[in-house]
Amino acid sequence: MATLQAATTSNGVTITDAQAVQGLCESYCFGTLDWEVDDNDRFSIWGYDAFEVYGRRENGLPDYEAGQRTHEFLRALAAYVEVGDELDIQTVGFTKCRFPVLAVRYVVRHGDVLRADLRTLEPIEDRTV
Repeated sequence: MATLQAATTSNGVTITDAQAVQGLCESYCFGTLDWEVDDNDRFSIWGYDAFEVYGRRENGLPDYEAGQRTHEFLRALAAYVEVGDELDIQTVGFTKCRFPVLAVRYVVRHGDVLRADLRTLEPIEDRTV
């Protein structure tokens, strides 16, 4: 069995309430991912893991039994994103094969969360002249 190797990165997004976002992040578990709210009230997340968010038990460990809370977290975060700005989170992962087996992108705007992955296959425009 192959081990999944994944990496996650994001741009920085300006948030409207740094203390509330810090509290929100501290109430969830992000695996080995790191997050930061910097001195300029910009939030970002990165690390060598898939972007999967779980609830946090009282002892600080992830609550795997309750399942992933990724979408719940992102919808809550969207309330604090400054209008006109957006957070772009991208994850790609692979096993020892040649092709990615995981690719997901989340775009978080004020009041809006969008998701894309490898599951959809859509036609591209024919640009022949």
